[in-house]
Amino acid sequence: MDVTTATLPLLTGARIPQVGLGVWQSPRGEVTRQAVATALRLGYRHVDTARIYGNEADVGAGVRASGLPRAEVFVTTKLWNDDQGYDAALRAFDASLQRLGLEYVDLYLLHWPVAGKRLDSWRALERLHADGRARAIGVSNFLRPHLEELLASAKVVPHVNQIELSPFLQRREAVAYCQAKGIVVEAYSPLTHGKRLGHPAVVAEAKRAGRTPAQVLLRWGIQKGLVTLPKSTREERIRENAALFDFALDAEAMARLDALEENLVTGWDPAQQA
Repeated sequence: MDVTTATLPLLTGARIPQVGLGVWQSPRGEVTRQAVATALRLGYRHVDTARIYGNEADVGAGVRASGLPRAEVFVTTKLWNDDQGYDAALRAFDASLQRLGLEYVDLYLLHWPVAGKRLDSWRALERLHADGRARAIGVSNFLRPHLEELLASAKVVPHVNQIELSPFLQRREAVAYCQAKGIVVEAYSPLTHGKRLGHPAVVAEAKRAGRTPAQVLLRWGIQKGLVTLPKSTREERIRENAALFDFALDAEAMARLDALEENLVTGWDPAQQA
């Protein structure tokens, strides 16, 4: 198994590659196009973007430049807050698809649980899924209360929930709830924006494994059954972040990493969203 072949099953019956290239904060233009093309050349088969990132067009260009058949690349984008609501969501999806230059996306996510609009937005995603233009649909930054509200009226159970996760922020209740429902959990910011790469416990595990601290944090997510979405535009880091399948952390190492929970939120905190 490697970065190309490691996948997890979705409720749709399709499979999602377990490692994806995140492009949040990747600048629009050649930098993002090259990062995507490089990742695909190195074996990645999953790219995660969003309307608010401003680089959907470059992700699409990078996918086309790779020369890979469209069916071999899993592309995700997301509905931003300003576009939530049923009709607005449908329009925003059309615009994202046009910028990407694709006929469909493999996964479309509600980027945030916007109060008063998220249920109408989800109905729009259900329609896009029924039409086949979003092969899978899901949510991002949804914790258990948001998911319970959604599932009370949803016709389609979200296929994915993308939340910030690392050994320092484990969201155990949300992850357990998703896994019980068959919802694949994706970890964004799995490297803590670099804030804990130098943590003594992580460095020690890296030395024991003969790997880098980043690889240890990412491997923790892999062994937890998560999709992990490291971001980088540098070829050496993109390569490093994919080299996760020729080593494993033993039970004691996983337990030591599990003990690092400190509720370290480096981005948005959906716990503050009613």
